[in-house]
Amino acid sequence: MAAKPVPLSRAGVRIGVSFEFFPPKTAEMEANLWEAATRLEPLSPAFVSVTYGAGGSTRERTHAMVERIACETTMKPAAHLTCVGASCDELRNTLRAYRAAGVRHVVALRGDPPTGFDATYEAAPNGYKSTAELVRDATEMGFEVSVGTYPERHPQSPTLLHDVEILKRKVDAGATRAITQFFFDNSAYFRFLDVAAAAGLDVPIVPGIFPVQNFKQTANFARRAGASVPQWLADRFDGLEDDPVTRRLVAAAVCAEQVIDLIDHGVEELHFYTMNRADLVFAICHLVGLRARSTPVAIPRVEREPPSLPAGAFQSLPR
Repeated sequence: MAAKPVPLSRAGVRIGVSFEFFPPKTAEMEANLWEAATRLEPLSPAFVSVTYGAGGSTRERTHAMVERIACETTMKPAAHLTCVGASCDELRNTLRAYRAAGVRHVVALRGDPPTGFDATYEAAPNGYKSTAELVRDATEMGFEVSVGTYPERHPQSPTLLHDVEILKRKVDAGATRAITQFFFDNSAYFRFLDVAAAAGLDVPIVPGIFPVQNFKQTANFARRAGASVPQWLADRFDGLEDDPVTRRLVAAAVCAEQVIDLIDHGVEELHFYTMNRADLVFAICHLVGLRARSTPVAIPRVEREPPSLPAGAFQSLPR
């Protein structure tokens, strides 16, 4: 009898990962963040991204965190940069500041207006009218540029094809990678890949993975972010509101199922939305074959360029 083919998730294929963190607001949250970063660093991620708050509200903390990652860890930071609420000149100054800090990778996003996710985007005075314009400038300044995309359609998009057309504009402007909004229905991701391929897109479209830590909060966030919540997922967490131990075990099983299915269908890169928590993400990475470095790696010296952060550079997910 012929042997069954070995699924990719069990065939020793090296899976590439990246992690997303958000800037902490308190000393306690900062300690949690660096505990998570220290735990995940030995997995040798391709990069770690650092978010903005709505309307660029965490800009200074984002920059400080990106600079610390660049200087104190072996991980390569990718700074989120959003069009909302800033002029082109302000964002160009921000890019110069990141370059001076040794950062060479940004995640360019339109950003959510401060008035809410569903609000109509309006460019700031002398600001970028679209993400593609920001991508073009960042690329011309020598940055590697990743962008966001929505496998289940952005809430303001009329069709999935419209989302693909917007992604194509960003790729044509210089983006070399797209990271998806999180999703729980893998068929939606594969459908998006088919539509993107038919449109001629050939850059990596990396699935965004959101390990469920709290189902109720996740469901509320998903509704705002345009991600569907399948009934089977709700059923998995039903009745566990007051049982955090079982809830964590179920969360691990759910995330493992999703990730293994993606890998079995040929996915080789994963982007984890960590929520500044490491244990569940670390476990999933271990499950798919990643192993932490057993020996320390010397932190490379960052060549810094004068001047330091320009005054006003930060006075000022996205699309």
